Amino acid sequence: QVQLVESGGGLVQAGGSLRLSCAASGLTFSSHAMGWFRQAPGKEREFVATISWGGHRTYYAEIVKGRFTISRDNAKKTVYPQMNSLKPEDTAVYSCAADSGGLGSTAPYEYDYWGQGTQVTVSS
Repeated sequence: QVQLVESGGGLVQAGGSLRLSCAASGLTFSSHAMGWFRQAPGKEREFVATISWGGHRTYYAEIVKGRFTISRDNAKKTVYPQMNSLKPEDTAVYSCAADSGGLGSTAPYEYDYWGQGTQVTVSS
């Protein structure tokens, strides 16, 4: 059974930082690209960042580029988005997802497995 478990969310002031984690089990983590998406209340899910199976390729949404950094540790089967210079508009539920295609994608339908999400709230 595949499980993706996010952690590290919480309440932070604008300008602050958070580091989320997504721990995977039940899949060959090192062959999956990993992505992060977020969904704010009343809004559609949106792409945040993705990293290829080996970590050699990353891609970010324009709205987070330069502020967020995605990385992975295949030995620990974990992917991390480091989120800096947070803004109130970054408030959302952040979810990780695994893509067996390996290279990563901005499209949710490309991902095979999803976590439950972790809440990030940025206060002004």
